[in-house]
Amino acid sequence: MRYAYEDLGPGQFEHLVVALCQFLLGAGTQGFATGPDGGRDAKFVGTADLLPSKAAPWSGTVVIQAKHTNGINKSFTDPDFFSERSGTAVITVELPRITRLWAAGSLDHYVLFANRRLTGQGESVIRAYVAEKSGLPMESVLLCGVEQLEVWLRRFPQAVGMACIDAVDSPLIISSDELAEIVEVLSTSLGSVLPRLDDMPAGRIPYAEKNRVNKMTDAYARELRKRYLKETQQIRDFLANPINERMLELYMSTVEEFQLTVVAKRKDYQTFDDVMDYLFKLLFARDPLLRAHKRLTRAMVFYMYWNCDLGDDGGA
Repeated sequence: MRYAYEDLGPGQFEHLVVALCQFLLGAGTQGFATGPDGGRDAKFVGTADLLPSKAAPWSGTVVIQAKHTNGINKSFTDPDFFSERSGTAVITVELPRITRLWAAGSLDHYVLFANRRLTGQGESVIRAYVAEKSGLPMESVLLCGVEQLEVWLRRFPQAVGMACIDAVDSPLIISSDELAEIVEVLSTSLGSVLPRLDDMPAGRIPYAEKNRVNKMTDAYARELRKRYLKETQQIRDFLANPINERMLELYMSTVEEFQLTVVAKRKDYQTFDDVMDYLFKLLFARDPLLRAHKRLTRAMVFYMYWNCDLGDDGGA
């Protein structure tokens, strides 16, 4: 069993964690609510059923947090999630609130769920850090990564049904694998920059009209064109070359997924600026190769839009 947690939205992941905690802690586990400082916690008050063990269960108030990422193969020890030297790492940001709850007597035990890998060494270091900074006893701090999530969901598969996870409610999520393969080959194949194109592909909707139809703002459209238009001819020539037939197949598969997903989820975004910005951030979060070639990745996605493979073409 392997759940694609990275394809869920934060709210869906929170629902899954609450459902699971109803088995691990008890049916009285209360769902996530936004606190006065914007943080979101779930809570259980009483004697736990199974945490940390059936033989020695916790008693008191258990505060639960769920931290979700759409990134793939993320770890608890990634610097953006945990770093003793960073003031912006996720765990660092959460600690003051945990400390206040402990000091006020509103928390006896703390559980952190994240869809990230957690090594034994990482667990020891992070638990000790949380305990030291918050004042909580180390035995009252529990971390749960994807490895433990898999164990518990195999034991309590009903939790998935209880969470009522509906694909319709999922965020705009696309696979980065095929695009990453194209970008990897392109990064070693593109030569010197060719002269900038000024015309759309023959028979396609003009750029200004496409922007109007898709609700892309003039400023954003100008910036995309200024930065990435010069690569479009090279990308087109690369995909048209018979020796790159596999890359063309991957490209067509990629644009099909991107386009169908954007069409299904477009209602969640006010402008196509938002769609493009979201796609860039998601691709960089999901794939280290794309993150290493940010400019080329953006140029590829712009090419999809410029070539009328992505977005509304106005019925052309």
